[in-house]
Amino acid sequence: HVQLVESGGGLVQPGGSLRLSCAASGSIFRLNNMGWYRQAPGLERDLVATTTSGGSTKYADSVKGRFTISRDNGQSTVYLQMNSLKPEDTGVYYCNVDYLDYSDPPSEYDYWGQGTQVTVSS
Repeated sequence: HVQLVESGGGLVQPGGSLRLSCAASGSIFRLNNMGWYRQAPGLERDLVATTTSGGSTKYADSVKGRFTISRDNGQSTVYLQMNSLKPEDTGVYYCNVDYLDYSDPPSEYDYWGQGTQVTVSS
Protein backbone atom coordinates (compact mmCIF):
# COMPACT_ATOMS: atom_id res chain seq x y z
CA HIS A 1 0.00 0.00 0.00
CA VAL A 2 1.36 3.42 -1.03
CA GLN A 3 0.28 6.88 0.01
CA LEU A 4 1.05 10.24 -1.57
CA VAL A 5 0.29 13.26 0.59
CA GLU A 6 0.15 16.50 -1.37
CA SER A 7 0.13 19.95 0.15
CA GLY A 8 0.77 23.60 -0.67
CA GLY A 9 -2.01 24.50 -3.07
CA GLY A 10 -4.23 27.52 -2.66
CA LEU A 11 -5.29 30.88 -4.01
CA VAL A 12 -2.60 33.34 -5.07
CA GLN A 13 -2.53 36.58 -7.01
CA PRO A 14 -0.80 36.80 -10.39
CA GLY A 15 2.92 37.20 -9.90
CA GLY A 16 2.84 35.34 -6.60
CA SER A 17 4.48 32.12 -5.52
CA LEU A 18 3.45 28.75 -4.12
CA ARG A 19 5.38 25.65 -3.13
CA LEU A 20 3.81 22.23 -3.57
CA SER A 21 4.98 19.17 -1.67
CA CYS A 22 4.28 15.49 -2.21
CA ALA A 23 5.45 12.96 0.36
CA ALA A 24 5.43 9.27 -0.55
CA SER A 25 5.17 6.48 2.00
CA GLY A 26 4.35 2.80 2.16
CA SER A 27 5.73 -0.29 0.48
CA ILE A 28 8.30 1.48 -1.65
CA PHE A 29 11.65 -0.14 -2.24
CA ARG A 30 12.90 2.58 -4.54
CA LEU A 31 11.46 5.76 -6.01
CA ASN A 32 12.29 6.36 -9.65
CA ASN A 33 10.76 9.27 -11.55
CA MET A 34 8.70 11.79 -9.57
CA GLY A 35 6.72 14.58 -11.10
CA TRP A 36 3.87 17.04 -11.22
CA TYR A 37 1.04 17.23 -13.72
CA ARG A 38 -1.67 19.85 -14.11
CA GLN A 39 -5.27 19.58 -15.22
CA ALA A 40 -7.18 22.74 -16.02
CA PRO A 41 -10.99 22.68 -16.24
CA GLY A 42 -12.13 20.96 -19.42
CA LEU A 43 -8.61 20.02 -20.47
CA GLU A 44 -6.41 16.95 -20.29
CA ARG A 45 -3.84 16.34 -17.61
CA ASP A 46 -0.49 17.65 -18.84
CA LEU A 47 3.07 17.34 -17.63
CA VAL A 48 4.42 20.28 -15.63
CA ALA A 49 7.77 18.94 -14.45
CA THR A 50 9.49 15.66 -13.67
CA THR A 51 12.70 14.59 -11.99
CA THR A 52 14.61 11.32 -12.14
CA SER A 53 16.21 9.53 -9.21
CA GLY A 54 19.52 10.99 -10.38
CA GLY A 55 18.19 14.54 -10.30
CA SER A 56 17.67 15.20 -14.01
CA THR A 57 14.69 17.44 -14.66
CA LYS A 58 12.22 18.13 -17.45
CA TYR A 59 9.77 21.02 -17.71
CA ALA A 60 6.82 22.04 -19.83
CA ASP A 61 7.79 24.98 -22.03
CA SER A 62 5.11 27.12 -20.39
CA VAL A 63 6.74 26.91 -16.95
CA LYS A 64 10.45 27.00 -17.81
CA GLY A 65 12.24 29.71 -15.88
CA ARG A 66 9.35 30.09 -13.41
CA PHE A 67 8.92 26.65 -11.81
CA THR A 68 11.56 24.49 -10.15
CA ILE A 69 11.14 20.81 -9.30
CA SER A 70 13.30 19.21 -6.63
CA ARG A 71 13.30 16.07 -4.51
CA ASP A 72 14.53 14.88 -1.16
CA ASN A 73 15.21 11.18 -1.56
CA GLY A 74 15.75 10.70 2.17
CA GLN A 75 12.26 12.06 2.85
CA SER A 76 10.71 10.50 -0.29
CA THR A 77 9.34 13.93 -1.13
CA VAL A 78 9.11 15.92 -4.33
CA TYR A 79 8.61 19.67 -4.40
CA LEU A 80 7.43 22.17 -6.99
CA GLN A 81 8.41 25.79 -6.40
CA MET A 82 6.17 27.97 -8.53
CA ASN A 83 7.11 31.62 -9.03
CA SER A 84 5.68 34.39 -11.20
CA LEU A 85 2.37 32.57 -11.31
CA LYS A 86 -0.08 33.38 -14.09
CA PRO A 87 -3.85 32.83 -14.33
CA GLU A 88 -3.18 30.12 -16.91
CA ASP A 89 -1.33 28.13 -14.25
CA THR A 90 -4.67 27.53 -12.55
CA GLY A 91 -5.67 23.90 -12.22
CA VAL A 92 -5.47 20.79 -10.12
CA TYR A 93 -1.87 19.71 -9.64
CA TYR A 94 -1.25 15.98 -9.33
CA CYS A 95 1.82 14.30 -7.97
CA ASN A 96 3.02 11.19 -9.82
CA VAL A 97 5.66 8.66 -8.80
CA ASP A 98 7.19 5.60 -10.40
CA TYR A 99 8.44 3.13 -7.82
CA LEU A 100 9.66 -0.39 -7.23
CA ASP A 101 8.06 -2.51 -4.55
CA TYR A 102 9.63 -5.17 -2.32
CA SER A 103 8.71 -8.12 -4.54
CA ASP A 104 11.48 -10.46 -5.66
CA PRO A 105 12.13 -9.45 -8.37
CA PRO A 106 10.74 -5.93 -7.78
CA SER A 107 7.66 -4.82 -9.69
CA GLU A 108 7.38 -1.28 -11.03
CA TYR A 109 4.28 0.82 -10.44
CA ASP A 110 3.01 4.24 -11.44
CA TYR A 111 0.97 6.02 -8.76
CA TRP A 112 -1.01 9.26 -8.64
CA GLY A 113 -1.87 11.57 -5.77
CA GLN A 114 -5.36 12.96 -5.31
CA GLY A 115 -4.42 16.43 -6.46
CA THR A 116 -4.21 19.89 -4.96
CA GLN A 117 -5.99 22.94 -6.33
CA VAL A 118 -3.96 25.96 -7.44
CA THR A 119 -5.90 29.08 -8.37
CA VAL A 120 -4.16 32.17 -9.71
CA SER A 121 -6.52 35.11 -9.70
CA SER A 122 -6.73 38.73 -8.63
